[in-house]
Amino acid sequence: MHNKSNQLSEYGKPCSSPTLNWDDARVFLAIAREGTLSRAAKRLNLGIATLSRRLERLESVLQIRLFARDQQGYTLTDEGRDLISPAEALEQAGFAFGDATYRNNDQVMGHVRLATAQGLADYLIIPALPKLIADHPNLTVEIVTSVSTVNLHRRDADIALRMVRPERGNVSIRQLGSLGFGLYASQHYINNRKSSDTTRLSFEHDEFIGWSELQQSLPAAQWLTKILRGRSCRLTTTNLSAQLSAVEAGLGMAILPHFISKRINLVCMQEDVDCDQPIWLAIHSDLAHSRRVRAVVNFLETLISENKTLLS
Repeated sequence: MHNKSNQLSEYGKPCSSPTLNWDDARVFLAIAREGTLSRAAKRLNLGIATLSRRLERLESVLQIRLFARDQQGYTLTDEGRDLISPAEALEQAGFAFGDATYRNNDQVMGHVRLATAQGLADYLIIPALPKLIADHPNLTVEIVTSVSTVNLHRRDADIALRMVRPERGNVSIRQLGSLGFGLYASQHYINNRKSSDTTRLSFEHDEFIGWSELQQSLPAAQWLTKILRGRSCRLTTTNLSAQLSAVEAGLGMAILPHFISKRINLVCMQEDVDCDQPIWLAIHSDLAHSRRVRAVVNFLETLISENKTLLS
């Protein structure tokens, strides 16, 4: 039996310690961003066991503990946090390498993660996606919707199309348009309003659909706070889809985007509620010249421009 430490490489030299597999940096970043093995595995389309082995391999090669494990998930250690920027540099180099591969044959290929508002995704972007996919059949798109902001520097997404301007990070930002809001109700709700509420601008006895406590910074939530004067909303939600469903069901009125509300035949009770919001496009600066990212950016710019009047 040979002593493992005396084994020779194919070049006749002693075998060195295990070398770093650069693709394991992708595993490290996915776990850091998702916080759990299961979510990271889903993001990378890998098995949880495979992901765990690759993390253990990376920690073994680096000889440091990258994460603290507990029941809530995986939290970066100080050493792990120090490696985020170098790992992101590797990630960007990988994307650039992939883009260069298809530069000569003018193909757009790869995956783009877009963070946007739910209303824009459901009623504007997704219905228009068939043209983008038809133009670039080797492109895949992931759409992330939430009210909270995303961190492009941490690569939560490649592109953000949001109503909240990113404040920090190495990002390129510009305003593409604005999203108009009004106060809307269903015809059923209007038919059942109290006789004293026939004046549209008198809302003393009306029911409202509002936002949960975590979304009180939204302009719509602040408008309702002024109107209600201490009264409670009939229903509060954490997303736009639920608000639309509640208004359609006749539960009350809500501040909603004009372009969605008119499409589903809701009635505008007050058109100007001073809740209009700018639509910001933000791109991680390192990705500004990426072919796959540029294809999606061009698609979004054209889409917002063509629908500017409808949106506002």
